[in-house]
Amino acid sequence: MLKVENLVVNYGYISALRGISFEVKEGEIITLIGANGAGKTTTLVSVSNLIKKESGKVIFKSQDITQTPPHKIVKMGMCHVPEGRKIFPELTVYENMISGTFGNPALSKEKINQLIEKQFTLFPRLKERRNQAGGTLSGGEQQMLAIARGLMMDPDIIMLDEPSLGLAPIIVEEIFELILRIRENGKTILLIEQNASMSLSIADRGYVLENGVVTLTGTGKELLVNEEVKKAYLGA
Repeated sequence: MLKVENLVVNYGYISALRGISFEVKEGEIITLIGANGAGKTTTLVSVSNLIKKESGKVIFKSQDITQTPPHKIVKMGMCHVPEGRKIFPELTVYENMISGTFGNPALSKEKINQLIEKQFTLFPRLKERRNQAGGTLSGGEQQMLAIARGLMMDPDIIMLDEPSLGLAPIIVEEIFELILRIRENGKTILLIEQNASMSLSIADRGYVLENGVVTLTGTGKELLVNEEVKKAYLGA
């Protein structure tokens, strides 16, 4: 579904990504793990074409989207849930969710209503708070809202940037359980995470990013027991 080839991104004189390559197949959960500054977020924003690439190629559903404008990439079925949630604090939960449909103008009113019910089934807490302002939600609830808003455009792939950041451990577990349920609902997921143990435990495959380079790849289970990964990211 998504293929990234030899992606190079520079910030001025700093090399953020130095020729990384990876692929995401339909129905997979793929995770990119790495320390702060490894290039994880840069990878997502460059795939979404929100920043300039020096070189490399991004293929989505067999189409070259390397130079495609971000809004057109969204309409093709790619959703990007950014780090920090970025919900609209003044809008209600329901209004925030409806704003997610703007990325897919093909959605009918009937389909939007179906998607609303689907998200309320997946995120029952949001249903309880549907008329509450987004800014009054807890951190975990805001993260759920950001993901639900992304799913409201009915994407083929959803890219999640640090969904567990700043959340209590019990809420982190809930978020990861939700990610598994989203995949069960037929979505492909690209997950960027610092929480290596949680992300690798649910991922089909993982890539380890260090200083803008992919240094290791394997199944989630393989990387969980890899000595280098355990030492660097799992505190073992």
